[in-house]
Amino acid sequence: MEIVTEEGARPERPYVLLSVAVSVDGYIDDTEPERLLLSNEADFDRVDGVRAWSDAILVGAETVRRDDPRLIVRDESRRAQRVAAGRTEFPRKVTVTASGDLDPEARFWRYGTAEHAPLVYTTEAGARRLRDRLAEPAEIVVLGPDLEFGPLLDDLGARGVGRLMVEGGGRIHTAFLAGGLADELQLAIGPTLVGDPAAPRFLHPARFPGGSTHRMRLVDIDRLGDVAVLRYRPQEAR
Repeated sequence: MEIVTEEGARPERPYVLLSVAVSVDGYIDDTEPERLLLSNEADFDRVDGVRAWSDAILVGAETVRRDDPRLIVRDESRRAQRVAAGRTEFPRKVTVTASGDLDPEARFWRYGTAEHAPLVYTTEAGARRLRDRLAEPAEIVVLGPDLEFGPLLDDLGARGVGRLMVEGGGRIHTAFLAGGLADELQLAIGPTLVGDPAAPRFLHPARFPGGSTHRMRLVDIDRLGDVAVLRYRPQEAR
């Protein structure tokens, strides 16, 4: 899949902000049925502010299946500010799936979707499965035989998305960082240790740009109670 404008140029890609909360030992959850809350109320409010800033929020299908997130802006005043600025009340929701294995009853489809249907980026095989499964309104975008995140960003840019917040999970964050597609990483570190090798980690093994000697630029550190929030520019050398 390749997106070009009428003038033959690629559309401008959105600014990509990766957002994640991790334990001190790098996990994003444990193996219990209930989601592990790694940060605190102050950090949840910070994330809500980032959502309000965003034009779209992207999560992988595994996050939809595992966490069943609503992915909405919770604060009413932030939603009102979006509307007053001529924006939609909620950012558009986006998910990515190779297999098309998405629960049609998930909250992802039912909250904050009145103004625009969620976007589902998938493969040719995944699209065939999704068209049989999804009763809720959704726009299915086929990227080709495989998932390619560069064309995904081109398509979002062509749709007017200028700010994309990526909330995971690990495979998705890995793909953006390994592809050199992330402009910013906001890493919230909670004061916990998980220590379970079966639990999901922030990143998967991959070949990252510059290898192990590349040092991302740290642009800010914020303390929110017992949580530290680090902001990095992955593509900028220290």
